[in-house]
Amino acid sequence: MVRVIMDGAGTGKTKQLIDLLNAAVTTEHGNIICIEPNLDLTYNIHHDIRLVAANEYPIRSFDKLQGFLCGLYAGNYDITHIFVDNLCKIAGSKDPVEVEQFLNWLDNFGDRNSIKFTITMSSTPDLATDGIKKYC
Repeated sequence: MVRVIMDGAGTGKTKQLIDLLNAAVTTEHGNIICIEPNLDLTYNIHHDIRLVAANEYPIRSFDKLQGFLCGLYAGNYDITHIFVDNLCKIAGSKDPVEVEQFLNWLDNFGDRNSIKFTITMSSTPDLATDGIKKYC
């Protein structure tokens, strides 16, 4: 399952993500991962959530992000939910076709491995393709 939180900059997506992260600690029965561009959320989220700063790794495309996520899961089969803050910034692309392909891959990967994904994107929902909107 993939859920996308999409809205313009400064509209409260990160606050919503923080609330969802902290709520997941009480409802999830596995490990929770949060990938963000840097470590801005360190003091806002529960200490049981594994916070990953994407800028510490060479993730600059959707292909590399796919490999990164596969590596995370290969190292920890107990992951049940992965949150990604500011997807396009981490992947280094705002191309809607690439975003849509990545979200489709993510949905399949999540289904195969019983992982939920919550993604934030800074973009106006009206500009999203139908393939992206189905995850909103």
